Amino acid sequence: MTKSQEDVVRTALEVLHDEGASGVSMRAIAARLGVRMNTVVWHAKSKARLEELMADAIVAGVRLDDLPQPGRDRAAEIAARYRRALLAHRDGATVVAGTYAAEPATLDVAEALATALLDAGLPAREAAWTLWAIIYFVLGLVQEEQALPARTTPAFDPGDRPALRRLIPSLAEDSFDARFTHGLDRLLSPPA
Repeated sequence: MTKSQEDVVRTALEVLHDEGASGVSMRAIAARLGVRMNTVVWHAKSKARLEELMADAIVAGVRLDDLPQPGRDRAAEIAARYRRALLAHRDGATVVAGTYAAEPATLDVAEALATALLDAGLPAREAAWTLWAIIYFVLGLVQEEQALPARTTPAFDPGDRPALRRLIPSLAEDSFDARFTHGLDRLLSPPA
């Protein structure tokens, strides 16, 4: 039975859904497809390449239609859709953060975000660094959000660290939506 690269990536995402990032392997994909491992290797070339293709498939979930016109609003909406696309896949942020995927969907999202930031009036260097900051912020926050069900939050004793002691109630809040909105607002606010 002939398989395609799309079959391999789709199956890899199924394995990701069922077993998490640690369960994704060429062997697991081959077993699920009912093919020999060399068939998977033929289409994916390597585990690193497979992860790039998976990351791009995850990012392909970011819809780029019906965006607001003002640049800042558009950038915020793209970031929100990026977060939702990552959250739609178990360990989605872990897969995407672990790659450098210069693939079509990833580049399309980066282009849309870059355009929004430039349209918001940011100079090129500021737009580039803000783009990276938004991507890193969303990836980090979603990684934490996706890890939360698997971890237990132990009592946090900062010891003799008065600033941390003052922040404990806010640091312990699990409102990822509020944290996302706050962080994005800070990143998209004009410098003081």
